[in-house]
Amino acid sequence: MFISEAMAATGATAAQTPMAGFFTQLVLVFAIFYFVLIRPQQKKMKEHENMLNAIKPKDEIITGGGIYGKVVKAEPENLTVEISKGVEIKVLRSSVREVVSGLDKPLEKK
Repeated sequence: MFISEAMAATGATAAQTPMAGFFTQLVLVFAIFYFVLIRPQQKKMKEHENMLNAIKPKDEIITGGGIYGKVVKAEPENLTVEISKGVEIKVLRSSVREVVSGLDKPLEKK
């Protein structure tokens, strides 16, 4: 009985409870941020990296600048892209936004 009176007098148990609650809330907020923001972004970046590594000649792409084209030559860092008949440009592989198929044949229109 003496020990509980001493603890009550110093407020030791009252000081520990709010601190534990604070750390619990902090961990909970971090977990929510991880599963809602960080993890989906990492997954999206991984998918984009896999898509960039899988680009090969004859793939149709859209660059970050909105240029449609067909890959003529694929190097580790660069791609040579035909944007019109006889017009080829060199772009960084990392600037490709997406690989598309069935662009209604934009390169064949006259």
